[in-house]
Amino acid sequence: MNIPQTAFIDETILYSGSQLSPHWIYKKLGIKGDAAVAFIGPCKVALEYMVDLEDKCQNRRIEADKMLHFICEHFGVTLNEISILQRLLVLLTVEGLLSRGVKDFSRDGDDVFIRDGKLSISVATVSPVSGLIHLGLNITNEGTPVKTASLSDAGIEPKEFALELLERYRKECASILDSSVRVVPKI
Repeated sequence: MNIPQTAFIDETILYSGSQLSPHWIYKKLGIKGDAAVAFIGPCKVALEYMVDLEDKCQNRRIEADKMLHFICEHFGVTLNEISILQRLLVLLTVEGLLSRGVKDFSRDGDDVFIRDGKLSISVATVSPVSGLIHLGLNITNEGTPVKTASLSDAGIEPKEFALELLERYRKECASILDSSVRVVPKI
């Protein structure tokens, strides 16, 4: 794992699940290597791009009219490692909510709730060359197949929150790397 480069994409993009593929960030932005990006857009995951087998087998609809999406790609990581990085991103999301005074939230695995509404969707997977994460946060509650909560419910401006979360994630990855290279192994 390397320190990810980060970027906010200032265009509306429909998240279909196709973005959760190797080198999507490189093809879209020219960023090579580990990266984390965010963008705003609707969500409608096509069955062919669904990587969560439970959702796929149950034919669940994953859609929303407006979400804040994060895509992370890390090269040379296992499925377990990318799943841990996914949880880190979700915990940093919770930390961001706390810093903004949101109190009625909970986390269950990689899902974040505000009161009894689901704020997030998330998945981690691996490709032949990298580990990939998608995290989506509802900006509004429209167009969702389940009871949701949204950033607008909490009075949170999405782009500002995205930039803050990307920076928190970058710093945390840098801190992990720093810790791993300054420790002397016990022999």
